[in-house]
Amino acid sequence: MSELETAMVLIMDVFDKYAGAEGKKGTLTKTEMKKLLENEFPMLLQGGKGKDNCDKLINDLDENGDSEVDFQEFVILVTTLTCLVHEKCQK
Repeated sequence: MSELETAMVLIMDVFDKYAGAEGKKGTLTKTEMKKLLENEFPMLLQGGKGKDNCDKLINDLDENGDSEVDFQEFVILVTTLTCLVHEKCQK
């Protein structure tokens, strides 16, 4: 596989690792999403402010209002963070 294909598989694997532990297999509950954020994006939640905004972030991601984050909503987060990091590295 190419590097990009490998990265795509890794993103899917991370989602699947956390999804379904509590609720549906194809979605992340708020608890599952918080655990994913804490483990996979520790820099994002560094300090108290990031933890305070965790619920807001999850609510913002939940576009369809079902109180869970599906894979498409999760990919929006990954894409947005990737763009922000890329922009910061360019400066």
